[in-house]
Order: sequence, then structure tokens, then C-alpha cells
Amino acid sequence: MLNKEQQVFFRNAVLSNLDIEKLEQIQEERQTLLNELTQIVYRVGTQNGQYITALDAGEMAEIIADEITGYGPLRELMEDDTVNDILVNGPNDIWVEHAGILEKTAKQFINNEQLTDIAKRLVARVGRRIDDGSPLVDSRLPDGSRLNVVVAPIALDGTSISIRKFSKNKKTLEELVNFGSMTLEMANFLIIAARSRVNIIVSGGTGSGKTTLLNALSNYISHTERVITLEDTAELRLEQPHVVRLETRIAGIEHTGAVTMQDLVINALRMRPERIIVGECRGAEAFQMLQAMNTGHDGSMSTLHANSPRDATSRLESMVMMSNASLPLEAIRRNIASAINIIVQASRLNDGTRKITNITEIMGMESGQIVLQDIFTYQPSQYHDKEGKIIGEFISHGLLSNSVVYQNAQIFNLSDELQQIFGGI
Repeated sequence: MLNKEQQVFFRNAVLSNLDIEKLEQIQEERQTLLNELTQIVYRVGTQNGQYITALDAGEMAEIIADEITGYGPLRELMEDDTVNDILVNGPNDIWVEHAGILEKTAKQFINNEQLTDIAKRLVARVGRRIDDGSPLVDSRLPDGSRLNVVVAPIALDGTSISIRKFSKNKKTLEELVNFGSMTLEMANFLIIAARSRVNIIVSGGTGSGKTTLLNALSNYISHTERVITLEDTAELRLEQPHVVRLETRIAGIEHTGAVTMQDLVINALRMRPERIIVGECRGAEAFQMLQAMNTGHDGSMSTLHANSPRDATSRLESMVMMSNASLPLEAIRRNIASAINIIVQASRLNDGTRKITNITEIMGMESGQIVLQDIFTYQPSQYHDKEGKIIGEFISHGLLSNSVVYQNAQIFNLSDELQQIFGGI
């Protein structure tokens, strides 16, 4: 195996001898590309008096092939379906998430120059640029994966790359039940909520499964409805025939052309939507979203970052205050209480498992406060099973018949349909 100094030499020498246009024509045929690069490595070694074995030449060709096709040493991680997140904290510090647990890998870049070049190539692939003047980029890769890149002078220990991989398999509520994320009764309740046009907020932390749950809930939207999805990074995959997908855009080089989530929400209201799904609510757009929910767009859904249903309502209050609507706090709370029906709390536990820890209904206002009522909760214990997983219990609080979800279900006459899905509640 070549040492780092030799790798740097051969990498720089080979890249300076490459006919990029020629290689771009064969990069889809990996073995042909490897053969071409191996010959170039041998030629570089001969020209510079550097002896290189067949094994080392092959390994060097693999390294360079991975680099010029996009991902460098991250290629195998991108192809591994068990990896959810790839986190690069510098050339020698690469982590992945498997089943909710972060693990350090043995993968390494040759040096920070190679890491930065690969980061720039990934960013350029999606029509963006990153340099000293613009050291931060948040975008989406061609396969739908989220990409965030930070370079010097912002990143102090080397270029940072964060990739949230695009899941090829859209999980259903039935699969989430099988995974132990919720009970069958909870899944049935959420199906009724989605079918009967209840306004739903999915709350949770980073990596807790908010988007996965939102995708699963979208399965139960009627195929006769016009749905508009609004996202910063397109991740939702709706199967309905009448879906309009919109995505935000950051400002260009001249700091013009930005399209914010608030812009999208305002415009969506002019597009005759029947449901609006906001991939993630994080700012002033919360006010327009609540107005939409309060003005006939029942069945709308969104996610937000919060640690509990109560925190979710507080976050919404703060986000509405970011808008230009100069409303007193009590008026904001009344807007929230009348617009949102259900808050679903998704959590990632310390053992890496993901659970729906609360399904909570907003009951209205009392003494100037938003009243919340838990329908289902998850209660973890202090014990673990043989695999190290937390042992806990899902609790139904016996309030199903009084819920707005069931009132809506009677209006939409969903009892027969539910019997066919999971056997009904």
C-alpha cells in the first residue's frame, strides 16, 4: 500500500495528465475507466522514476476513479443501503449512521485538498459553487440526497461534508408498526386522521423520522385531491396523480433570485390547493401556513423541530412572531389552536430506535393557554433487552371516541374503508 506522500504524488501527477473529456465518456463503464487509469499510473511512475507494483497501481486507479466520478472514498458508503447519514469532519474523520447509531469508519481521504476538490465537484454537479467567498452550501444531489458542505475559513479542521441519503424505499405505516415505532391502534388512528382531512404537525428532532412519517401519512390522501408540496430539499414522494412539487431556492452569485418558504406558501394559496404539505416549517412561513389551515385547506401537514408537543406549540408561536403580522400572543395562540388538530411527536431514543412518543390533540384555549390532550404516549423503562434496546410501553389514554379525528371520520364515513386497511380499530 502506498503511503500518503506517495498517494499525493501519484494523484496530482495523474490528474494533471488526464484527458477529462475522454474519461467523461467512459466513466459509466467502471472497468474500462480503471484500465485506462491504471495505464496512466504506470506511465507516470515510469516518467518520474517511481516503481509501482500492479496491486498499488490498481489501488491508485480505484482512488482516482472514485474521485473523478464524484464521491471519492465515500462511494461505497453511498452505495450501502444500510447507511442513512454520512458525516465527514475532515480528511481522516468519517462517520456514518447505521440504524440510528453513529459509527466511525476506516475510510479516509488522501488529504484535505482531495476532500475539498471532491466537495467542489459534488456542489458543481448541482449547479452551485463553493469557495472562500461562499464557504457554505446546502443543496440536493441528483439522487435526492441532502448535501451540506462547509469549507475554510469557516471549517477549521478541514472541509466538512454532511449527506442525508435519499431512501429508495418509502416506508408505510404498516412497516413502522412492524419496526415497533408505534402500535397498530396508533397507526389506525393516524390513517383516520389523514383520510378525514385533519391538520397534522409532525414534531421531532434531527433524524427522528419526521419526513419518513410524513411520507407514510401521505399514502392516505385521496387520489381525487390536488396536493401542493413545499420543501427546502425535495424528499416527499407522493403517489397521488394530482401533485405539484415546489422547492425553495437560495440567492445566486449576485444575491438575487432567492425564493423562500414564505414565498412558496403565499404562492401556493393562489394555486387552488386542497391540501398543502410543508416539508419543514422553520420560520415566518408559519403564519401563512396557519392561515391556510384556517381558511379551508383542511388536511394540511408539516414537520418542525421540537422535543415535545408543548415545545412544538411554543416553536410555532416564535415562528409566527418572525413574520410581519403584529399579533398579540393570545391571538397567535388562538390561530394555532384553531388551525392544528393533531401533533405527532417522533423521537430517536438513546438506543438508536425511533418511536412515536406522543399523539396529542389540541383541544382549544383555556385561560390564554393552548390546551393539549395526549391520545397515545410511549413510556420507556430503565431496562434494556438482550440486544441493548430500551424496553417500553405504548399507552392509549382511552380518549379516542372524543377526538376530533373520530368526529371527522364519521363525517367522511370511513368505517368500512378502515376495516379493509388494518382491520379497523
